[in-house]
Amino acid sequence: MPEMPGAVCVIIAAWNAQATIARAVHSALQQSQVAEVMVVDDASSDRTAETAAGADDGSGRLHILRQARNAGPSAARNAAIAASGAPILTILDADDFYLPGRLAPLLAIAGWDAIADNMVFISEASADSFDPRAVAAFDPAPRTLSFAAFVEQNISRPHRPRAELGFVKPLIRRAFLEAHDLSYDETLRLGEDFALYARILAAGGRFDVVRHCGYVAVERAASLSGSHSTADLEALLASDARLEALPGLGMADRAALRQHAAQLAANFRLRRFLDDKQQRGLGAALRHAAGDPRALAGTLRAILRDKTDWLRPAPPPRAAMRYLFS
Repeated sequence: MPEMPGAVCVIIAAWNAQATIARAVHSALQQSQVAEVMVVDDASSDRTAETAAGADDGSGRLHILRQARNAGPSAARNAAIAASGAPILTILDADDFYLPGRLAPLLAIAGWDAIADNMVFISEASADSFDPRAVAAFDPAPRTLSFAAFVEQNISRPHRPRAELGFVKPLIRRAFLEAHDLSYDETLRLGEDFALYARILAAGGRFDVVRHCGYVAVERAASLSGSHSTADLEALLASDARLEALPGLGMADRAALRQHAAQLAANFRLRRFLDDKQQRGLGAALRHAAGDPRALAGTLRAILRDKTDWLRPAPPPRAAMRYLFS
């Protein structure tokens, strides 16, 4: 049966999002199925909270929480989940916004523990003038993800636009999270969505995705997901190790996780090498990396690829809009 109106809590973790937060809040409050919009100001230094409050529609559904210190998106989202009473939870990034009527097609589908729709990626410059009528119509028929398929679709491919399923912003049933003691991993500031979705699948959750598009992701050069540190990558590697230790995973599941971890490890080694080079010079960075000759070889290959990118044919211009999956 379709869910009743007022079943959904939209969680917006926001840090220095004064420029975009009103648009995000407005798009969430437009959805009739939304019972609560929880904005968590993660110790911003700008007027994020005040700007969010200015987008209130007077319905009493907007709630603003303020973190005493910047603790990252996982802690902000967990705080919102604890403060909310809605049976269904979903995330909206403070940069992004919902298309009108986003939630109704998802709530009309039965049987899921988590369900996500397609995403359209647009440039920051086009966000304010974006016309929802330009979004392509897709067959909304759902497909159910396996653990291995989800992990494999979170392994990025070189020279292609990023399209990992960890980007999706599903509706999630609170009852499932509580039954399996699941929440966002507060050690993570990168890949926290991937880690939670993987744990939902590992716990036997039914995770559906539909090709219908209702979420607009605004691509910004300065976004948190586009700028990660060595420590961020190290924490995500540790999270992958904890995932692999979960009981009940099959051989295909563990093989996919090892491939995901291998890519993370290569990125971590490259990031650490670049940190060493910046802080202590090239010689010290090479000496540090030489402790693992195979890792050093991979790091040098990655640097060489980066330095010779200009030799490759120029990639085609990025489309004004692109979809997570089509």
